[in-house]
Amino acid sequence: MQNQSININYQEFSSIDELNAEDRELACAAIEGMKGSYAPYSHFNVGAAVRMSNGQIVRGANQENAAFPSGLCAERTAMFAAGAKYPDKDMQSIAVAGGVYGRITDEPATPCGACRQVMAQYQAKSGKPMSVIMVGGKKIWKFEKVDDILPLIFDSI
Repeated sequence: MQNQSININYQEFSSIDELNAEDRELACAAIEGMKGSYAPYSHFNVGAAVRMSNGQIVRGANQENAAFPSGLCAERTAMFAAGAKYPDKDMQSIAVAGGVYGRITDEPATPCGACRQVMAQYQAKSGKPMSVIMVGGKKIWKFEKVDDILPLIFDSI
């Protein structure tokens, strides 16, 4: 037997103003995306924004449904919309922001496992790393690739 470890590297920012212009634009789009949230049950509004290789940004928001689990997370609404609108373009990065009753949380919003797996699929499709930005009001985390938030990614091969 051998003990192994997995190391995860990321950058932490204390303010959205510390991000470079491109990442700041994407983070702001995710925050703006929260306005499209339909969360009458959890009251937890989530917005996501995906930057495509053509420079376009596609937003999404969580959508709840009384017939749980028929709703869908913000990350997947954004990625599926981006994939449908720009099927021949790569997803370069995604930002996620969340809050209660529309007020952003201090800590970064983190994607669920299903959303992480969908991110992994789109990253694999492009053959290039897709960065992930998790936005909070008092700190922001940036990961250079999906592997950093989903080690040992599932692959059907």
